[in-house]
Amino acid sequence: MEIIPAIDLLNGQCVRLSAGDFARQTTYDSDPVAAAQRFADAGMRRLHLVDLDGARAGRPVNLAVLEAIARRTDLDIDAGGGIQTAGALAQVLSAGAAHVTAGSVAVREPATVQAWLARHGADTIYLGADFMGEYIMINAWAEQSQLQLTAFVADYLATGATTFICTDVSKDGLLKGPSLPIYQRLVAAFPAARFVASGGVSTVADVEALAEAGLHGAIIGKALYEGTIALSDLQPFL
Repeated sequence: MEIIPAIDLLNGQCVRLSAGDFARQTTYDSDPVAAAQRFADAGMRRLHLVDLDGARAGRPVNLAVLEAIARRTDLDIDAGGGIQTAGALAQVLSAGAAHVTAGSVAVREPATVQAWLARHGADTIYLGADFMGEYIMINAWAEQSQLQLTAFVADYLATGATTFICTDVSKDGLLKGPSLPIYQRLVAAFPAARFVASGGVSTVADVEALAEAGLHGAIIGKALYEGTIALSDLQPFL
């Protein structure tokens, strides 16, 4: 299972939100490039980079940070937040992202994302399945769509997608454990998909449980910043 540290960018700094609430933010590092370098130095190969400013603005905002991380590390970066148009997609890929996560736009404009999949391939275009309960959340997690999580996955699998970053908004940043039963059901229902769990991972035992459940990857954010998981704890998974 891939271990994927997370950097969420707000005002150019590393932050974490609690349950997706912008009013409940904690700033952990004023230098996201240095944070990314620490992950790389610890042997991490991947990075999940979320432009929260971009998610709210509807366009990429922190491209300079993405460029700097790509230039100064060898991390394989998947980037999300504010990627709504083909132009924005091109900007993010040109800035150094190897993968782009399509979230809200995948719900609002499925034809657009299907065209991205056809042009760039499923290894470049990931699907961001941000959910609360049974439904997909959109617009920086501020709005519940009418699309159910399982229908979202089934529809995009049928059009060529393979990788789904599944974030339980109700768990994200709370250090109360991941939504293991939901991930288990997804893995069982869609064995051809690659699911990356995000939200709530707080201990090494959580990581082990996700690996046992057959997840393709686990995104770890606040646990690394708060120290409930040390980078050295993750060495056996690398």
